[in-house]
Amino acid sequence: MDKTKLRMKAKSIKGKSYEEINTALQAIIGEDFQPTLAIVFIANDSERPAITKLLTKNNIRIFGASTGDNFIDEEVESGAAALMLLDINPSYFRLEIKECEIEGVKESASQIGKRAAELFTRPAFLVISGGLTIDGDEILEGFESVCGKDTTIFGGLAADALKMQRTYVFTNDTFTDKGLLALVLNGEKISLNGVAVGGWRPVGMDRVITKSEGNVVYTIDDEPALSFVKRYAGLKDVDTDNGLNFMLASNFQLQLQRQDKHPVMRTPMRANTNDGSIVFAGSLPQGSKVKLSLLPGFDVIEATQAEFVKYKNEQPEADALIVFSCAGRQITLGPYASEEINGIKNIWNAPLAGFFCYGEIGRVVSGQHEFHNMTCSLAILKEN
Repeated sequence: MDKTKLRMKAKSIKGKSYEEINTALQAIIGEDFQPTLAIVFIANDSERPAITKLLTKNNIRIFGASTGDNFIDEEVESGAAALMLLDINPSYFRLEIKECEIEGVKESASQIGKRAAELFTRPAFLVISGGLTIDGDEILEGFESVCGKDTTIFGGLAADALKMQRTYVFTNDTFTDKGLLALVLNGEKISLNGVAVGGWRPVGMDRVITKSEGNVVYTIDDEPALSFVKRYAGLKDVDTDNGLNFMLASNFQLQLQRQDKHPVMRTPMRANTNDGSIVFAGSLPQGSKVKLSLLPGFDVIEATQAEFVKYKNEQPEADALIVFSCAGRQITLGPYASEEINGIKNIWNAPLAGFFCYGEIGRVVSGQHEFHNMTCSLAILKEN
């Protein structure tokens, strides 16, 4: 079939096993739909090899990541795989994957950015990173150092159902738990737009990050970060080997204040009891000011939906919707998180797939692309 004469089409499927995915895939493949690309969010790693083989057999390129709870509509499922299948001209995209263990995620992003600039005049990026201690800000810095500050970048950090043991990314023939995966789009052919919306409310006085290195914070107001967080979050007996990360994420957030830039949330991910440091999902520069933040009420869903409805005036049509929503947001909103997802789908009435991740990349209302925590980031694909 001559792909040069067809516009992009999208369909989403889900299933808890290879058999369910195979059945769903065969039901939609036909004369008018021959997918060339699959965005794969997979929660059950034991099903990954078979699903990868299935897609490869059908000549479908894979942009894949480990996840926790996934969705293609308002129904959130644990242990399932969610796939966005795109019937897209193969010349309009390229998959790039880089190991980050040796050279770091910033350098990996820079190398992918250089390759993308060689491929397309105006590249846009959908990205996911594996690894539990990745500084999401470095992903943005790496791409922007090559492609410019106005580069379109959406994505997130892979997840593992809150186990905090191992996250990874993969393609048809490459798998890495410490790597960066990018779907590079020809921005002149496929537009990538969207918006990221939070809802957390800062309270109280400014606090100062008095000692940090990247996303590792040692002291806040000269107090060991772990002691500070435990005291203000009301945590007493915490087993740091078993999920301090998301116990804290569901009760405590820092909002990073930045001059002339949109404030962003920072989620604690891991703690070190030896030195009292905490690894956050994004960088907190030494000397920067932060505010403690309250859990949002359920009115945050209405506020979030209002922002998405407003954004539709800017982006009225969509061929496909990809949602990167924070795993901590799922904990906070509970079953109401599905209402947020359903609201997005109803606004654009387009195929949707997404997952609850460990950090989100997306454009804020002011137009900047940022790395976020506790945010719902919506990426919209539309053929030009």
